[in-house]
Amino acid sequence: MTFAFHPEAEDEFIEAAAYYESCEPGLGLDFCREVYTAIQNAIAHPRMWPALEGDVHRCLVHRFPYGIFFSIEPEGIFIVAVMHLRRTPDYWKHRRQPGGKS
Repeated sequence: MTFAFHPEAEDEFIEAAAYYESCEPGLGLDFCREVYTAIQNAIAHPRMWPALEGDVHRCLVHRFPYGIFFSIEPEGIFIVAVMHLRRTPDYWKHRRQPGGKS
């Protein structure tokens, strides 16, 4: 199984990594490792993670207050958000299908 990011989710991931790196050298890399570990966990066991709305599941990231929001697609998982858990919870809903289709 593989994964793909919605373009806005990929931007969130890059921006969060840059933020953590600006806080402390090496912390951005740690964040990236934890996100990729969460993605690998989601790929390995996609139905293990709770569905929050419809077919969108959430896998939590260790050490950082983030969740990986994804849908299960025939070719793999589609990451709709790399969300800080204190952010407005519904902002990602327009991204539910690959390419942002509803």
